[in-house]
Amino acid sequence: MQKITPFLWFRDQAEAAAKFYTSIFKKSKMGRISYYGDEFPDQKGKVMMAEFKLEGQDFIALNGDSDFQFTPAISLFVRCKTQKEVDHFWKKFSTGGKEIQCGWVTDKFGVTWQVVPEILLKLIRDKNKEKAGRVMKAMCQMVKLDIAALKRAHAGK
Repeated sequence: MQKITPFLWFRDQAEAAAKFYTSIFKKSKMGRISYYGDEFPDQKGKVMMAEFKLEGQDFIALNGDSDFQFTPAISLFVRCKTQKEVDHFWKKFSTGGKEIQCGWVTDKFGVTWQVVPEILLKLIRDKNKEKAGRVMKAMCQMVKLDIAALKRAHAGK
């Protein structure tokens, strides 16, 4: 059992969000669904929590019937090996959501994701400050991250 589990509080879309997320990631699965009981007569029989797993990471989604909202101040970071993988996640999260900048996208449920190619981390950590700076500048001009453009910036092309 993992020590820390992200706990996502939705108004009334916990199960729908969990099913959506598990449909996007290859190594994912739905877990237990819990329902409100007699203690909450106005919610009785409705989904309380949906447990799910994405790429081995446990999550819990709660229907909390409140006006709490997600903000980009907390985001989920998705490492991608290829542009095809970046494109896949970007399309899924941006459909019905909101594209932000620098690889950040808020999905239709209000959860913000960072869809980041692994190569970006290597390029911006380059000991050559000029190369790393060009990559950062290029990234800051992008919405969805483009691996080929990041590599060109690194090379000074």
